[in-house]
Amino acid sequence: MSVSGQGASVSSTDPRNRAASTDKEAAASPLSEAFDRMPPQDLNAEVCTLGSMLLSKDAIAVVQSELVADDFYLPSHVTVYEVIAEIYSAGEPVDPVIVADALTKHGQLERVGGLDYLSTLIMSVPTAANAGYYARIVREKAILRRLVQAGTRVTQLGYTSQPGDVEELVNQAQAEVYNVNHKRQSEDYVAIGQLLDAVNLEIEVAQSRDANQMTGIPTGFTELDELTGGLQAGQMVIVAARPAMGKSTLALDFCRSASIRHGKTSCYFSLEMGRMEIMMRLLSAEAAVELTKLRGGMSMSDQDWLDLAQAYNPVDSARLFIDDSPNLTMPEIRSKCIRMKDQEDLGMVVIDYLQLMSSGKRVESRQQEVSEFSRQLKLLAKELEIPVIAVAQLNRGPEQREGKKPQMSDLRESGSLEQDADIIMLLHRPSYYDPEQRPGEADIIVAKHRNGETRTIPVAFQGHMARFANMARDVAPEPAYE
Repeated sequence: MSVSGQGASVSSTDPRNRAASTDKEAAASPLSEAFDRMPPQDLNAEVCTLGSMLLSKDAIAVVQSELVADDFYLPSHVTVYEVIAEIYSAGEPVDPVIVADALTKHGQLERVGGLDYLSTLIMSVPTAANAGYYARIVREKAILRRLVQAGTRVTQLGYTSQPGDVEELVNQAQAEVYNVNHKRQSEDYVAIGQLLDAVNLEIEVAQSRDANQMTGIPTGFTELDELTGGLQAGQMVIVAARPAMGKSTLALDFCRSASIRHGKTSCYFSLEMGRMEIMMRLLSAEAAVELTKLRGGMSMSDQDWLDLAQAYNPVDSARLFIDDSPNLTMPEIRSKCIRMKDQEDLGMVVIDYLQLMSSGKRVESRQQEVSEFSRQLKLLAKELEIPVIAVAQLNRGPEQREGKKPQMSDLRESGSLEQDADIIMLLHRPSYYDPEQRPGEADIIVAKHRNGETRTIPVAFQGHMARFANMARDVAPEPAYE
């Protein structure tokens, strides 16, 4: 797309003529050196964008919502944009004289073409009303340049690979392409003063929010949600327990709450159970029909059939996906999550369970491999801005101590899980070891909570219906659908 011909007729002082004469400046830039031919760009759109910003303060706000400085192709345009943004953020008026004065103080005025060039920027655009249109053209060209750069880096990865690196290289290549459209190129550091307005707004929103309103995705457990505010975007959450404690059941409860109760898209990656087993458990929990009945071990009553039928509609419409592909690797999980984020607005991921994952390549030790999984899952949570829940198995530590209560140090094969996780939940059922001790109850031990306090939360264990529930003394048990 181009905006050629939308402004006044081109004169000898028109900035578009100057832009055409800056080929040497552009060709000499580090950016151009990365391309074999002229990179994607639209100098006319850049000129009209800057002209609109000099004409109208409203246009500046519109453009800033679309662009960052690095979206401009010409270095001189980058400079002019940065100075306009600096003046605007200080609350000062913006016009060619004021911008020229600021450029002079920075020693940049002559490099961008002087006051005459700034004045003719305004002459190049008939109205600032089209600022957003011009800015989108500039942004599209910037994305195309980044796409070409990403393609170049992917090509280099292919030529520099070593035996056994293929899976990792594919992962890197996918990241390069994904980042083209999902990450704005900006500085990796920022002065804290620039963050005050955003933080203040977040505080005001939090204070105005209803006390019962979740900031994250509700887990369905009242006390746990009060403690955490729900599962937050960017968090890596570990749900860990010894075998047969119900850790997969708890993770599936989180998915039911997210997708069936609150309309969020979630994906359950199962490396242990098949999809039919998961569906059986999910229907048992939703319909409040005993799992053994669904499996044919007991006959179902008319009421059971009715409860099951009433659960079908909400389950059918839920945005919950199940992936039981065998031998899933981290690159495969990441690739699928990225695709679901784009296509389905993925809101939460569960991986069940961590120690069954494979890297698909030789590693020095299992501990090193699990540590790498931990790091990649945390990066995935941050990159997609969703909570990522990793189910993990504990070692035999709890069984060797009095009370059998688990601790964070019982996490198998990797201390990195403790470091990387934002929340670590340890699931404990005392009746597993002593049937007389608190039958039908369990504890969700929040052993680590990066942004809050830790706590032990008692819940009801309804294993016959493949679910946990709030304790009856707090709220009524989770009802079947009416």
